[in-house]
Amino acid sequence: MSKSIAITDDAVINKIFHIRGKKVMLDRDLAGMYGVVTRALNQAVKRNEKRFPADFMFKLTENELEEWKSQNVTSNKERMGLRKLPNVFTEQGVAMLSSVLNSDTAIEVNIQIIRIFTRLRENLLSNKDVLLKMEQLEKKILKQDEKTNKHEEDIQLIFNALKALLNPPQEPREPIGFKTKK
Repeated sequence: MSKSIAITDDAVINKIFHIRGKKVMLDRDLAGMYGVVTRALNQAVKRNEKRFPADFMFKLTENELEEWKSQNVTSNKERMGLRKLPNVFTEQGVAMLSSVLNSDTAIEVNIQIIRIFTRLRENLLSNKDVLLKMEQLEKKILKQDEKTNKHEEDIQLIFNALKALLNPPQEPREPIGFKTKK
């Protein structure tokens, strides 16, 4: 009798990071979800290297790892768990893992992760559609305002605020929360 594995969307989304302009997941996070040790996951990948080209999986550099650590507040315990440079997997790499980790748990978890990646992509596309429609509306209103010269500043302010919501800044922000003296 196999038990069903339930992974919440938030649990997966919180383990998806943007590195080298791609959405990726760390080997240790995936191993934890699959119920295997990281070493076993990486050994399975190494035995099947041809299935994991550079756009499916890559190893973080020292600089990328340090940047990841600084951007993602991790406890000392978690930082110490990263003795080696981790492998990271893109959506395609995560999908390929189900073929090298041959267990019911791995397959079930993989299906859930891929569904979440798909929903994230769909949300991104719907945001782009909203932005495109806003820009079309903005052009139409500004064209009308050229004739009447009414409400231009108010409308421009609204459009700028909506664009800022849809396109959040990409630069790293200082973490919020309580600060303790060292």
